[in-house]
Amino acid sequence: MAQAPGMRRLGVNIFDTSRPLWLIFVIFLIPLILSNLLQTASQTLGSVFLGRMIGTDALAAVSAVFPVIFLLFAFLIGIASGSTILIGQAYGAGDHHRVKKVAGTVLGATFAFGIIIAIVGVLFSSTMLQLLGTPSNIIAQSDAYARVAFLISPIIFPYLAYTTFLRGTGDSTTPFYFLILSTVLGALLTPAFIAGWFGLPRLGVVSVAVAGLLSQGISFLAFLIRLRMTNNPLQFDRETARDMLVDPRILWTVLRIGIPTGIQVVMVSLAEIAVISFVNRFGSSATAAYGAVNQVVSYVQFPAISIGITASIFGAQCIGARREDMLGAVVRTAVGLNYVIGGVLIALCYLFAWQIIGWFIVDPHTLGIAHALLMITLWSYLLFGNSAVMSGVMRSSGAVLWPTINGIFAIWGIEVPSAYILMHYFGINGVWMGYPISFVVVVLLQFFYYERFWKKRTHERLV
Repeated sequence: MAQAPGMRRLGVNIFDTSRPLWLIFVIFLIPLILSNLLQTASQTLGSVFLGRMIGTDALAAVSAVFPVIFLLFAFLIGIASGSTILIGQAYGAGDHHRVKKVAGTVLGATFAFGIIIAIVGVLFSSTMLQLLGTPSNIIAQSDAYARVAFLISPIIFPYLAYTTFLRGTGDSTTPFYFLILSTVLGALLTPAFIAGWFGLPRLGVVSVAVAGLLSQGISFLAFLIRLRMTNNPLQFDRETARDMLVDPRILWTVLRIGIPTGIQVVMVSLAEIAVISFVNRFGSSATAAYGAVNQVVSYVQFPAISIGITASIFGAQCIGARREDMLGAVVRTAVGLNYVIGGVLIALCYLFAWQIIGWFIVDPHTLGIAHALLMITLWSYLLFGNSAVMSGVMRSSGAVLWPTINGIFAIWGIEVPSAYILMHYFGINGVWMGYPISFVVVVLLQFFYYERFWKKRTHERLV
């Protein structure tokens, strides 16, 4: 495909006919999957440092703020989803100015949103924690952590948004490099502030937030310098700064795509709260098993989620380039990779299930519960990945309503009720059965809408 004048390729080129499409997918996927792993590892390290170097109360103080932080990031995930699709479409069309216009609008919106969160958070963090029922012995530490976490929002939000811009152009490698930098800096700075190394102040529970501010702030600055030095079309320049004056039409389109995605993330989390309430009825062993298996499942989900994101980005580029003839190939390639990569991971987990669960659990009874959970649910994450691909491609055209409704219905209309009903017949195993049942339903719903409606439409650029 001829590229529009002035728009050079930044990352992998989905229109490169010299390479098979599956290889282009894999080249993009590897840094994206590793980025997800790094982000999880970074959060785990912070928790380890708090728990080991300060104590359980410090870990609890940070955990108490998690529900609010998660809601904010659910909103941000939605905005990022919408901006990635618009940038992917503009980039596929070779429209340099439109790419920067979308990036500038989203940067301006996320920066403004970060400032509002910082002000509101600092003013009302104490009240918020009291409403959440935070235990009195940790509320002071939670409040201190929350205030810093809110204050750094104007830096963290635009940085995270900027990484999604690059991915929308097919470049998953550059964000990955700078995520390595921020992760390493965070792993060094967090214990340094906790223990007061090198003459640094001892900041206690706030150390995680301050280390996050410095590590991500430094990484963001280096990231922007790198874009400038390589003359990247997405570099922050005068045009981008002017475009930070929000374009209402672009922002509305981003929100129209992104808000349903953010709502779905929240609904998934609320469903997990409902499920854990069912699990808790069977005692602490069942709860421990649930927590351990979630650790394993999170790593199995990474490839599926990453393949869905990739399908969405490549689908958006095809629509922007008016190459709808390639959308079928994108779906087939993504679904195939989901079953190959996910299948290998799941097979390994089945083969070594006892040993893997044994990393987290030593009690034989709890180990048996966790093993049963894996045996019942793990295979169905292949269906979860399949539905993520179809949902991602449909979202690439701006079709978000029905994929979101399908996803929420499968969770709240199928998974939660099934788990509740079946636990009365099959005990704790009945709770686990809710997952594969809901994954079967959602993949059928997404496939039905994709085949009967979405495929038959003509898809145009959104802005």
